[in-house]
Amino acid sequence: MPKLLRIAAVLATVPALVSGPALLSAKSEPTPYDSVDPMIGTGGEGHTFPGAVAPFGMVQLSPDTDTTCTIRDCYGHAAGYRYEDPTIQGFSHTHFSGAGHSDLGDFLVMPVSGDAVPLEPGSATDSASGYRSRYSHATEVAQPGYYAVTLADYGVRAEMTAGTRIGVHRYTFPADKAAHLVFDLRTSLYNYPGKVLWSSIRLRGDRTITGCRQTRGWAPDRVLCFAMQLSAPVAGHAFVDTEKSVAYRGFQGPGRGTDKVAYKQGRAIVARLDFGQLPRPLEVKVAISSVDEAGALANLASEPGDFDAIRAKTRAEWQKALGAVEIEAPEGMRTSLYTALYHSLLAPSIAGDVDGRYRGADNQVHTVDFPFRSTFSLWDTFRAEQPLLTLIQPEKVNSDIVRSLLASQQDSPFGILPVWQFQGRETWTMIGYHAVPIIADAYLKGIKGFDADKALDAMVASATYGPYGDLADYMKLGYVPIDKEPEAASKTVEYAYDDWTIARMADAMGRKDIAARFYKRAGYWRNTFDPKTGFVRARKSDGQFRTPFDPTAINYGSDYTEGNAWQYSWFVPQDQAALFKAMGGDKAAIAKLDAMFDFDNSKLDYSHAEDIAGLIGQYIHGNEPSHHVAYLYDYAGAPWKTQGRLKQIVESQYKPTPDGLSGNDDLGQMSAWLVFTSLGFYPVTPGSLQYAIGRPFVDRATIHLPNGKAFTVIADNMDDAHPFVGSVTLDGKPFARSYVTQGEIMAGSTLRFTMQARPNKRWASGRSARPYSMSAAER
Repeated sequence: MPKLLRIAAVLATVPALVSGPALLSAKSEPTPYDSVDPMIGTGGEGHTFPGAVAPFGMVQLSPDTDTTCTIRDCYGHAAGYRYEDPTIQGFSHTHFSGAGHSDLGDFLVMPVSGDAVPLEPGSATDSASGYRSRYSHATEVAQPGYYAVTLADYGVRAEMTAGTRIGVHRYTFPADKAAHLVFDLRTSLYNYPGKVLWSSIRLRGDRTITGCRQTRGWAPDRVLCFAMQLSAPVAGHAFVDTEKSVAYRGFQGPGRGTDKVAYKQGRAIVARLDFGQLPRPLEVKVAISSVDEAGALANLASEPGDFDAIRAKTRAEWQKALGAVEIEAPEGMRTSLYTALYHSLLAPSIAGDVDGRYRGADNQVHTVDFPFRSTFSLWDTFRAEQPLLTLIQPEKVNSDIVRSLLASQQDSPFGILPVWQFQGRETWTMIGYHAVPIIADAYLKGIKGFDADKALDAMVASATYGPYGDLADYMKLGYVPIDKEPEAASKTVEYAYDDWTIARMADAMGRKDIAARFYKRAGYWRNTFDPKTGFVRARKSDGQFRTPFDPTAINYGSDYTEGNAWQYSWFVPQDQAALFKAMGGDKAAIAKLDAMFDFDNSKLDYSHAEDIAGLIGQYIHGNEPSHHVAYLYDYAGAPWKTQGRLKQIVESQYKPTPDGLSGNDDLGQMSAWLVFTSLGFYPVTPGSLQYAIGRPFVDRATIHLPNGKAFTVIADNMDDAHPFVGSVTLDGKPFARSYVTQGEIMAGSTLRFTMQARPNKRWASGRSARPYSMSAAER
């Protein structure tokens, strides 16, 4: 059948294909699971993927709409799938959720029906040019742990689900057409020439295929292996090395003995697997391992069951994970919030095998007695994503995340904690040593299960490794000099915050010598603040601020990291009171905050800066340095202004549509910001054991805490006409400060807001009512 006629025939069957259990049941009160829309963020610059994944799962089985992008447009395809694209190239097993960089997209599978089986993907705009296919969004179903779509050019219904370390495909082929799979080991996200260094594939009998590949991408020299189990025997196959254009054909047909092995290795391997006409759907179960084929086979065996069994198990896991927060809110907000919670539970993902083996930062194989985790986008996630997990998934922090960070420090050739790591491999992307606040925050919140002394030693080792980010000059001069190190202004203030968290943990452990040393370093932000301009600026080795100076300039490798002076001049979360004093006092700080949000950008062009999205004046919600800024009015005694700015941000930066995120979700950080903000509070300073209060965006929400208690937020009289907080009570008693503590949350309290039309300028305005600042705190 010609392709155009086939498309019409397939679309005619769409209602039958997507009906039944795949559709949400019609309920007036959908469950948290049913409220999630994985399509949010797949358009625009959200960079999320719609495919199947278990909570923190090792496999993210999702469609790739294009892996043939150039360096310039790979940014938009960082998650493999882009909602605007007209074709699907195939389904691969590893993806980042919302990253600002491309990689992964490992082991792409594409079902093909009919006689002709192309081995090249073809053009993204012309499905007839290769094995890719057109599709319609009307045929897509995306739920936590499940994805389905109809491939119009082949008449194939494709379904995906995933377990902890496996992904399972189910393909329903036309009954009268021969069924094939194209298995492409060449493709990858950010697929520039030479990225795949080596690959191998072997057929073990007629239902099992294994192999490995080595890539050189964002993470250098990354090894990943796979094991694939098929529900139907392979009737024929071809393993082709397209670099040499020589095909290797193994045994043909089933029944020739499972002792025969077909094997191929090279840098550009693509396989064709033939099944003939299939009377029932073909299931393809795939496990991965960063260690070896044996590890992938063991991971495969560790999760038995067919497609429906794996899907049901993962659905139950998602229902439990999402049920940690009960939300009552208008439908659109509820969808946005449960999707944000879903996105917050995807990483750090498991990266170790079922037997405890994993490949570490030194590219060697190590073994631990816990599930090793990776995908640490720490510059992003230390702000809100990781603090959220300490409330709703503390056992993951306890048993997995902190110990994984510490294991990686032990594996590191430099003896330092991860910076931006995935699958155990370091990328050295972004700045700071932000594993430090994650460990300190967990320890201070009472999360145990790791050796605190070894953790503190690892934190100090990371903060004193001179070659990293010019820490040598930072320790000697009290700032990072711009003539020695790029992005020096940003690095100085971020190092100072990280140092404060080391001091906090050391203080709590009674290590007063370390605490005193790092409290001093926590004040180094002062060395980069220019009182004449009122901005944080880069200084040279001779002590002079670098000129010329333009606070609106954004250029990569300049004084700041993915931002400018407007964003970075507010990054002193450990001592906002001292910063405001340096700016000239509360009134001056409030005026400067207002100037930031109200800035006229009409004459500025930031199109050269990929990560600059979601602008409100010089506030940039699409990137992390601005994420705490709206809450800073609290620290100046004007929480009513925080409430107004939060309404402005939430209404302009989030919506329940594919383009519903204003910038990269960054492994859950954008989403975690919305979850916290909707509940009425936010962790401006992880490690302080406090959360700055904003205003709620839900009618009611309950966090089910790991200690068996529940923290509840209630908003009375909340609607668009009543955007301001009139009064607050905690467990029925008047509450007159603009922060809530970790202890109050864990006690299972009820925080009740009464909203009103006009701002209450007296509520929480006194100095004693403000959140933590180092210079104002008693130690």
